[in-house]
Order: sequence, then C-alpha cells, then structure tokens
Amino acid sequence: MTAMMLDDSEASDAELIGWARGGDRGAFGKLLERHYGFVYRAAYRWCGRKADAEDIAQDVCVRLGRAIRDYQGSGAFTTWLYAMTLNAARDMLRKRARDTAKTDAYGAYALIAGEAPVEAGDPAEALWAAVRMLPDKQRDAVLLVYGEGLNHAAAAEVMAISEATVSWHIHEAKKRLKVLMRSAGEV
Repeated sequence: MTAMMLDDSEASDAELIGWARGGDRGAFGKLLERHYGFVYRAAYRWCGRKADAEDIAQDVCVRLGRAIRDYQGSGAFTTWLYAMTLNAARDMLRKRARDTAKTDAYGAYALIAGEAPVEAGDPAEALWAAVRMLPDKQRDAVLLVYGEGLNHAAAAEVMAISEATVSWHIHEAKKRLKVLMRSAGEV
C-alpha cells in the first residue's frame, strides 16, 4: 500500500484516485468523504426524495469501489461521478418500475383470473373476459399497457422483449379484441 505523502486535506483528487487505484483504503475513504455530498445532491435533484437519494448515494459508493481502477482520468472526476450517479438513479427507477409492474400485474391477474372479488355488472368485466382469451404475449402487453398504465418501453422491459414487439402485440390484440367484442355483442 502507498502511504500518503500529504495530509488528506491537502491531497488533490488525482492523488487520492491514484492512491485508491493502488489499493489505499484511506485514500478511497477520503475520496468518498470529499464527494459524498456532491453525489447525494445530484441524486436528490434527480429523484426528489431523501430516502431514495441516500440509497442512490450508497449504491454509487459501492459502484465506485469496483470502478475506481477503471477510471482513466481523461475527464473531470466529478463528471465521471455524476454519470455514475445518474446511472444508479436510472437503475433504481427501472428496478422500482419492474417491481411495481410485477406486483400490479399479479393483482390484476388475480382479478382477471377470478381470484379477487369483482363487482357484479362491472362493464369492464366483458372486456377483461375478452382479454383473457388473447394469446399470452398479447394479453400481457394489454395488461401492462392498458391495465397498469405502463408505456410501451416499460412494458417491454417487464416482458423482456423489444418495444416494437410490445407495439406489435398491442396492435394484434386490438384487432382480436374488436372481433371478440363484436361477437359478444359488446361493440
């Protein structure tokens, strides 16, 4: 390990980064201490919630520990750190959207499958009955986009397919639903 020649407060970011890349935990800790407020503020501006900003900042600290050796120094450290923070914030948002969509989809599936109570005479029940008759991928796309209010990109992420494929499934589902609803006398 490299011993720091200067007092931590006098060391530049470049020196701390160099020492941290060489395995100096003290230098890495000082670098985190120096930039944690910046990371937290950037995360908070992005998400607007204290708890989420704290989670993002902690995630960035962990990521930084793994990535510090890859930092090339070609740009400002804070620019690299800012990009890392935004990526962590986006990842958290995507994870939350997936988790919410899965939870909501289960609740809607329970309703569609008849495992949850449905109000008698619900006008939407005829439509959901028709949706239950769709092929799986079309049904899932309709459920996520119309039942859960996700956009095609978010639905694509949940379904692990491309956004264009979600759009195609929605298009095909609309054609089938029109036929199914007409035959049921609903349209």
